Amino acid sequence: MFVLGIKEMLPVSPGIAAWGVTTGVALANSGMSMFEVSAMTLMVFAGSSQLAAMPLIVAGAPLWVIWLTALCVNLRFAVFSAHVRPFFMKFGLPKRITYAYLLTDLSYVIFIKRYKTVPTTDHGIAEMDRYWSALGFINWFTWMLFSFLGIALASVIPLSWGLSFAGILALMGISCSLVTTRLRAFAAVLSGTAAVAAFALPLKLNILVGVAAAVAISLLIDRSRSSHE
Repeated sequence: MFVLGIKEMLPVSPGIAAWGVTTGVALANSGMSMFEVSAMTLMVFAGSSQLAAMPLIVAGAPLWVIWLTALCVNLRFAVFSAHVRPFFMKFGLPKRITYAYLLTDLSYVIFIKRYKTVPTTDHGIAEMDRYWSALGFINWFTWMLFSFLGIALASVIPLSWGLSFAGILALMGISCSLVTTRLRAFAAVLSGTAAVAAFALPLKLNILVGVAAAVAISLLIDRSRSSHE
């Protein structure tokens, strides 16, 4: 399963690489020191929150503002974590913390596409563990490699290339493959519409609005269906 995880993660790695280069270039040109840029890349491991927090750090914004901004941008991971939590509850705390660090949009989507329910046997859980480890390893390695490449080549790679769009396309492509029912299609359209409608909100709160709208309406529809069955 480890090899399978690598094979299924590799096709979206170019998108991760492009996004990583863009983030690295932006960080290197932010005015922060090389140590700060490198530490942020290693510890944060979240391109969107890095890009959101970076100008606030450079501007000397209060720490609580920086934390709140990063929290709002990454709130979607609270939803992801709640979804995958049952799959990893049999593991020890250190491993769960490590896997939480490795959780990203693409690894979550690919994992959920393969695992609809929690394995019921020790062998199945071990296979799932190896699969998730492979997804996390390829994602982390690709991101770090190309983020530091972007930092190193910041003087020759302009942000105007818009490489981050490749990462967005990779995520959209694999997300669309999960739209296998009418309810999921409705949730996807609703989420996107709500996020666009709320685009003017500060701190990228439109992402939270989109997620909340889709989850709330989908739960209501699912409960309505259950009550009529």
